[in-house]
Amino acid sequence: MSKPLDPRVVEPQTRLVHKDVPHDSAAKHVAGTATYIDDMVEPVGTLHVAPGWARSTVRGRVKSVDLSAVRSCPGVVKVLTAADVKGTNDCSAAFGDDPVLAADEIQFYGQVLFAVVAETRDAARRAAQQAVVECEALTPVITAEDAMVADTTVLPDYQFLRGAPETGLTGAEMRQSGIMHIGGQEHFYLEGQIAMAIPQEDGGMMVYTSTQHPTEVQHTVAKVLGVPDALVTAEVRRMGGGFGGKESQANQWAALAALAAQATGRSCKMRLDRDDDMIMTGKRHDFRVEWEIGHDNAGKIRAVDINFFSRCGYSADLSLGINDRTMFHADSSYFYPDAAIRTRRMKTDTCSNTAFRGFGGPQGMLAAERMIDAIAISLGKDPLEVRKMNFYDGECNLTPYGMPVEEYETLHDLIGQLEQSSDYWARRQEVRAFNERNAVLKKGLALTPVKFGISFTLKHLNQAGALVHLYTDGSIHLNHGGTEMGQGLYQKVAQVVADEFGVTLDKVRITATNTSKVPNTAPTAASSGTDLNAMAARNAAVEIKGRLIEFLCEQHGCSPEVVHFDGNTVLVGEKSFTLGEVAKQAHMARVQMSHAGFYATPGITWDRETATGRPFYYFAYGGACAEVTIDTMTGEMVVNRTDILHDVGRSLNPAIDLGQIEGGFIQGMGWLTTEELVWDDQGRLRTHAPSTYKIPTASDLPEDFRVELYKSRGNPADTIYRSKAVGEPPVMLANAVFCAISDAIASLKPGVVPDLDAPATPEAIMKAVRKIRAVKAPVNQ
Repeated sequence: MSKPLDPRVVEPQTRLVHKDVPHDSAAKHVAGTATYIDDMVEPVGTLHVAPGWARSTVRGRVKSVDLSAVRSCPGVVKVLTAADVKGTNDCSAAFGDDPVLAADEIQFYGQVLFAVVAETRDAARRAAQQAVVECEALTPVITAEDAMVADTTVLPDYQFLRGAPETGLTGAEMRQSGIMHIGGQEHFYLEGQIAMAIPQEDGGMMVYTSTQHPTEVQHTVAKVLGVPDALVTAEVRRMGGGFGGKESQANQWAALAALAAQATGRSCKMRLDRDDDMIMTGKRHDFRVEWEIGHDNAGKIRAVDINFFSRCGYSADLSLGINDRTMFHADSSYFYPDAAIRTRRMKTDTCSNTAFRGFGGPQGMLAAERMIDAIAISLGKDPLEVRKMNFYDGECNLTPYGMPVEEYETLHDLIGQLEQSSDYWARRQEVRAFNERNAVLKKGLALTPVKFGISFTLKHLNQAGALVHLYTDGSIHLNHGGTEMGQGLYQKVAQVVADEFGVTLDKVRITATNTSKVPNTAPTAASSGTDLNAMAARNAAVEIKGRLIEFLCEQHGCSPEVVHFDGNTVLVGEKSFTLGEVAKQAHMARVQMSHAGFYATPGITWDRETATGRPFYYFAYGGACAEVTIDTMTGEMVVNRTDILHDVGRSLNPAIDLGQIEGGFIQGMGWLTTEELVWDDQGRLRTHAPSTYKIPTASDLPEDFRVELYKSRGNPADTIYRSKAVGEPPVMLANAVFCAISDAIASLKPGVVPDLDAPATPEAIMKAVRKIRAVKAPVNQ
């Protein structure tokens, strides 16, 4: 549970923590020398694996599969089918509903039916296209609406209920309602899905995998091969991006590489082609949102009723936690006196949707912002007034799921500062004046908040381990369960360990995450990577340092207070030693200089069955003010200016955190403006390459982009150096852009709420413009 900072508590002096330190691989990234799996030297005789699938079938029963032409192709060594799986044919995270290789049924377009193992990647891919697959076609269920009609779900429905929302809505002075569609998003990591498996003695397997969850890959590979977990080691030094797409969905490709290695006795590598990657792997969940809100004539919320219908795909994957987090964030930053928040997890014949940065939270928050905008537009008020009126405060601080918002002052102060620094009210007048002068181009302005819960809502995942060795030359080996995907986790943890030993960063050797060093790890997700792993590593370093201090006190007859580690030296009273000298002396005295540190987040008490308890350790806050211009004749849109103020507590590394904020905002902006996933009516994904799927580019950045860190006294929760998580919350800063687009469209007919869906592509903007122009203006306008 969060607790107020005691102003008398003085934080330990740090030399590296809280400083702008470059990413540990920054120079390697720029020079192209950072080693990813496809850059690793392949063992002699390495084979390559390519997926095979029924290209003419979206949904159907398999009648026959003729692989004779595949096997006869040049370079083909082996063709794997479900019959070759010695263990369990499943790569799911939990529910046992994701076959590694389909057998009797095709459940979505792109589902893997067989795998070709060949001497070269090109030979494997060419051979995979020679299969003759005959299926009995079945009518696919494609959209969430299709699944609603068919009444098919992957998991039971779930709800939060507080008070009497029906009574609250009935008694409200005014009511608004609507339906909103929120699109999904492709991860588009620069490094696609890849794994390399190398057979070991006694049936063991070494798997190099691009994954956010090495432990889950280890479990999955062992399960598929039919061997104990201890015979499988999973390792990842770095990923070329993950964004949630490598939390559970890296499992299948690692399992196929390992299955091929087991069958052939040779090392095997599998790297998906970009088109196959986009077709075969899950996306951010898209939603149909049905909402109703009751409020008074001033805009104060009385009651809320929201129904989320998500397209989960053909299997559960991580849809339980993702949809739950959508519900957890359906309040955004606003107090709902009475609320009903429900989710239905719809089963469709499409790829299984999965984790994506924000893990369902962005969709819930966007729905909340739509409701706030609807209130403001209907009342003729500025949306910022309505937002601030409904913020959590000292009297109204209980979320719909029963957790108190204890740090609401940070939200109020941060938004207040941003309101001033962005010059919001003067710009509001300028926007109105611009819109009065221009018939075709219209400007919009919005300032939206972020309140994002930090912790895994699955309680047992809130733990981490780290392994630290101090060698006799004074160098330090650092390993932990977190994975590096470009976010700077490795460097932050190294800063913490270096400061603990009082050494410079060059003394700390960062090593690849490896399940044989730190077992039973949680995924690097939920924005908790640093919170968990830095604490575990610090605990390990503190333990080793404590042993050294005890040894030095015995040797020199002094008290611990006179022993200091700083500047690559150890001071014992007036005597000075290098850390290497102390380590060598300690080794001779048989002092252990290795420790496995551990950390478990305190205070997490959420019980899903009863919907009670505390799901989050704390909240991270932020705010963004965005100004846009739309062309009402073409639907084109530009972001003129964005001001961001974001709360990271006391930042471990401000430079890295600023990069995360900027990148998260741009990724969120892409989700809400340009990144449109399109399936045809047969269930085939049509946007499976950069030619048809538009991620943001440098030219899409705001013309004027201002990003600042909120000057925090520190996280009230007892986190590592009082910092706050920064991985996911910035994605939701992009809500300001979407709301600004809606504001621009609303200027065409005051009092009418635009029917704008996400992403707000030019087509979506034109649709909303035409629709609002066709609506009669309210009588009171």
